[in-house]
Amino acid sequence: MHHGNHFYGHAQVLAAYCGLDPDDPPRIDGYLQHGWNVVDGLGAGTPYAPGSAIFVWSERTRRRAWSMGRPLATVIGAPFLYLLRSEPDSPADGEREGTIWYPFHGWEGQRVTGDHLRLIDEITATEPGPVTFCLYWQEYSDDRIRAVYERAGRVVCHGYRGYMRHRTDARFLHRQLAELRRHRRVASNRLSTAIMYGTVAGCDPAVYGDPMHLTGEDTATAERVRREWPELHGAHPDPGRARATALAELGDGHLASPAELRAVLGWPA
Repeated sequence: MHHGNHFYGHAQVLAAYCGLDPDDPPRIDGYLQHGWNVVDGLGAGTPYAPGSAIFVWSERTRRRAWSMGRPLATVIGAPFLYLLRSEPDSPADGEREGTIWYPFHGWEGQRVTGDHLRLIDEITATEPGPVTFCLYWQEYSDDRIRAVYERAGRVVCHGYRGYMRHRTDARFLHRQLAELRRHRRVASNRLSTAIMYGTVAGCDPAVYGDPMHLTGEDTATAERVRREWPELHGAHPDPGRARATALAELGDGHLASPAELRAVLGWPA
């Protein structure tokens, strides 16, 4: 089982949906897409064993994988959609308020560079209500960066995605869903997985501000994202158009039943 299948507790969410033990998910016979991306569903630099299955979120991603010489791609939908199906919204969650903002972040292999203070100034000038800043674990653990955001509003972190099956926060997506359902808007300075999740979870999306950059970033890909998904960019995109796009990118309409998903992933009936 590729260790990336555990990122954000994805294997655990799918196991629970299938009626299996989420604390000990079975091995997935292939690679599970772990984040929204604009290539074949695998993370950049992911070592791929030829002939292995790839479980992708959307039909569009499946077609890209095929064009890149990886025909064994099966659309199953994003684990987040399975979580939404398992934990439907409830009036008990209360009235939504304010914005949850996801600053563009780095990862273990690349650091993000940009002017956080300038970005915060634009955010506070744009957002109509209180702002919750959700930092990725890497920026959250940086006292200097976290302090900048703490001076501007509430700061949270959904947890650690895990690496090589160590320190994986199996409740990452549950925590993220709970935060999204507290807020009226979801925003970021880059179109990202979090924006897709927030949009399908009922938030009005926004993508604006200094996009910042990663060390050694492929700038052509970043420009392509802004060009191909204009309906999700800007301070006030049309919520209906944005939701339709987000649902398609996450694979709505392709979700399997528990029995079907167990069969596809190679899990016991």
